[in-house]
Amino acid sequence: MEMIIRMAVFLPLVLSAQLTVAANAPTHANNGMVVSANTLASDIGAEVLRDGGSAMDATVATAFALAVTHPSAGNLGGGGFLIYRSSEGESVAYDFREVAPLASDPEMWLVDGKYSFEKHHMSYQSVGVPGTVRGLHLGWLDQGKLPWKRLVKPAIRLARDGIPVTHGLARSLKRHLPRMEKYPATMAQFSNKGEPLVAGDLLRQSDLARTLQRIANKGPDGFYKGKTAELIVQEMERNGGLITLADLAAYKAKKRVPTSGTYRGYEIISMPPPSSGGTALVEMLNILEGYDLTESGFGTTVTLHRMVEAMRRAFHDRARFMGDPDFNAAMPLAKLTSKEYAEELRSSIDPGTASVSNPESFSLPKEGPSTTHFSVVDKDQNAASLTYTLEWSYGSGIVVTGAGFLLNNEMGDFNAGPGLTDSQGLIGTPANLAEPGKRMLSSMTPTIVAKDGELFMVTGTPGGRTIINTVLQTVVNVIDHGMGAQAAVDAGRVHHQWLPDMMRYEEPGFSKDSLKGLAAMGHKMKTGSYPQGSAEVIVVNGDQGGLDGGVDRRVPDGGVSGY
Repeated sequence: MEMIIRMAVFLPLVLSAQLTVAANAPTHANNGMVVSANTLASDIGAEVLRDGGSAMDATVATAFALAVTHPSAGNLGGGGFLIYRSSEGESVAYDFREVAPLASDPEMWLVDGKYSFEKHHMSYQSVGVPGTVRGLHLGWLDQGKLPWKRLVKPAIRLARDGIPVTHGLARSLKRHLPRMEKYPATMAQFSNKGEPLVAGDLLRQSDLARTLQRIANKGPDGFYKGKTAELIVQEMERNGGLITLADLAAYKAKKRVPTSGTYRGYEIISMPPPSSGGTALVEMLNILEGYDLTESGFGTTVTLHRMVEAMRRAFHDRARFMGDPDFNAAMPLAKLTSKEYAEELRSSIDPGTASVSNPESFSLPKEGPSTTHFSVVDKDQNAASLTYTLEWSYGSGIVVTGAGFLLNNEMGDFNAGPGLTDSQGLIGTPANLAEPGKRMLSSMTPTIVAKDGELFMVTGTPGGRTIINTVLQTVVNVIDHGMGAQAAVDAGRVHHQWLPDMMRYEEPGFSKDSLKGLAAMGHKMKTGSYPQGSAEVIVVNGDQGGLDGGVDRRVPDGGVSGY
């Protein structure tokens, strides 16, 4: 049972202090910087840097802290991707995406031959084998300097002693609490006897603190074996889930060669499959390299048309070809990221008319937007870009009884079932069907940009399939439009994903004249009250030296912390 302590009397002091930190957080630092979705987590990462830790050390500490402070996406029970670039220019991709349990099969979400959305996305069978703990440990083994326990300890303290519930966290939990009501351990942890938490409550997560302590003491064996593993499997066995002790013991994080490309002389370093992000990002940048976006200007009809058409084509290829490389050896990655292929695609773009997405072509299953991203640079300019997720906000909504952490619902990123492709969005193509031990396709796009052998930029964002396009726009905003880190994050965003044939745009963000021009070209458009992503960006300031941070103010509680 978790303890919620009312702090109404002390609310002004607690929250005013926290908000002051967020409002006055440095956007420039000379020695190191962390930009994340939570100020407390950013501060913990920056303190690791001040203590002599590497960018990887700060990444590990920040990730564990976010599992406490940002439960909608920060996690122990999910997975993700990490790009690391050393100050010497060597880069590596860490893949700790969740995998399908050994009992999985391509037809597991069919009931009497018909697709079940609830089973696919909202059941114990939607939970993939978590990868976060193993992935963070693998990165630390390679790049860490400080002791492992030192990096986990701050998160233990936050979980044990409690964190003040911010207005943002209170709103988020209230919105998602109804779907969690059927899970007693979740309600015990994230509500006040069934009532929504309010800003100023002190959220203590004692079960999570004990789980983190086991991880601190034993590394990954404190999660994938022993008490925590037993609690996960008991949760599965009570409720028809598939994960076994064998699944947990078999999980491995992987090192992969990053997807790379160039854009106007800048080196782009991003995530390879099973994330589609890096491949699609390089493909879009290659297409856009043939245009002078600086001359056409930010947010103009011409620039937006070019960007949307590049997005449309890259997402078409994503749908046709992308999947887990260990199960899809024939993916044409070299072609998709080549300048020659981009020239071919660019020639198919009519400068005055929108293309039409063929509804008979492929799309992909809906991805949840509630990922989180953070960027880290240390004093030596080693850099880390990490994106990890539970899939939906709060994942499956299931807290493991006695362990205190939420489980993902990432199995929903697999295709619905063989032969189920239809015009409504169900997909049955083979590349991304569920199989034992297979990693599901992702859009996560942690990215590092270098120039002339030196670090230039670290970027990434949550947002489901909008991730790729948001990262694209942060890169273009800085390189083509000359924006600083914060301006690049603040600028309006657009999104197109091939199908449905619709351009989404943020409002406000673009002039009415630009939007009218796009409509006249035949673009179908809509806007909404939702923000697109939550990018966290660091740019190396070549003129003044040091680091400039941009924290996304579309989402509350984020913070830049540097020294």
